[in-house]
Amino acid sequence: MLPFRLDDVLQPVGQPLTERPGPRGHRDAVPLLLLEMTARQALSVLRDEGVAEARKGAGVFVRAFRPLRRRGIQRLSQEQWGTGRSIWSADIENRALEVDQVTVTEETAPDNVSAVLDLADEETVCVRRRRFVLDGKPVLLATSYLPTSVVAGSAITQEDTGPGGTYARLAELGYKPVHFREEIRSRMPSKDEAAQLSMSAGTPVILICRTAFADEGRPVEINEMTLDAASYILEYDFDA
Repeated sequence: MLPFRLDDVLQPVGQPLTERPGPRGHRDAVPLLLLEMTARQALSVLRDEGVAEARKGAGVFVRAFRPLRRRGIQRLSQEQWGTGRSIWSADIENRALEVDQVTVTEETAPDNVSAVLDLADEETVCVRRRRFVLDGKPVLLATSYLPTSVVAGSAITQEDTGPGGTYARLAELGYKPVHFREEIRSRMPSKDEAAQLSMSAGTPVILICRTAFADEGRPVEINEMTLDAASYILEYDFDA
């Protein structure tokens, strides 16, 4: 919420500009300068709160995109992916979702991924990279790492993993996810991230790292996600 009314910004001292004379020959110079400074402050607050966005060379505009409410608990339930539904269907309602820039490769696991997945030396992982676009707006970049020894030859190694996605396929392979852990932090985006997500200047990203565990606490997937913070509301709804 703004700490002031917009009409207060336009008349910060509560009286018309013509009643606030400046030095002779510069009748409104000081009030107009104050008005400009206050208006800039108001625009900065609007940008910080995600209400407005700056467009290079064009000005500041009201943000038209409706933020996505990400339901962190419901979307990962077995009732969701176990019945063939995408975990995104818990969030997007009737909005248009497109997944583009999909690549699937086999690579040597980065050290941090290898440690969490408890891989042997030089053991490779299936790496799934994709971008999610909602209502024509890029909102999320995701990179998933899964042990090649677990997913080789399955639909997980294809661009389209099929109904229910990766978690449904893991269940079919005998590695059904039974527990998830998500770690969340925030920072400013890199130039590449800002470009891929079509982000406005000054907007941070949210980083979510999710680990999926099968029976006996075996980690079977790490998913590193980069979210446009202005495009999301993170919702966690659970019983006490």
